[in-house]
Amino acid sequence: MLGVLAIVFAESGLLIGFFLPGDSLLFTTGLLVADGRYLHQPLWLVCLLVSVAAFAGDQFGYLFGRRVGSALFRRPNSRLFKQEHLAKAQEFFARYGARSIVLARFVPVVRTFTPIVAGTSGMHYRTFVLYNAVGGALWGTGVTVLGYFLGQIAFVKSNIELILIGVVVLSVVPIGVELLRARSRRR
Repeated sequence: MLGVLAIVFAESGLLIGFFLPGDSLLFTTGLLVADGRYLHQPLWLVCLLVSVAAFAGDQFGYLFGRRVGSALFRRPNSRLFKQEHLAKAQEFFARYGARSIVLARFVPVVRTFTPIVAGTSGMHYRTFVLYNAVGGALWGTGVTVLGYFLGQIAFVKSNIELILIGVVVLSVVPIGVELLRARSRRR
């Protein structure tokens, strides 16, 4: 369970977390709680802990953006930090304003960069905390509960290992597609 919480924190607030599979991880966590063989914590506790980890990760991202965000905007592309990821988050933030903090939870990559953009742009801290709490709770609980309820279905329960392999494969496909796109752009 600690690994799940660390990944949720990293994906929500650390720049290196943009490649982590947050949605599929939470869905899988819900499946595993429903199965009961691998995770033995009650669903309410898992949802609470995941929501707190997501909230804390975004808080870290916001404060990081407040402190060093302006330097990030001037920094050229590096191996891990891509200006295009930051640009996507900036566009998302500009389009949706404060609600982007909630909406970004459900958009991979944007989820990682939006709190940093909010901190850099000087979004009022209380506003950020409110939207961050709502977004963390909706995302952390919603995706986990969805996995939990699907894990109650007899077919899913009896084929949990195959389904987990499928979730992992589906999580890797977007990364593969992005790598192929990047390779073709370089040519």
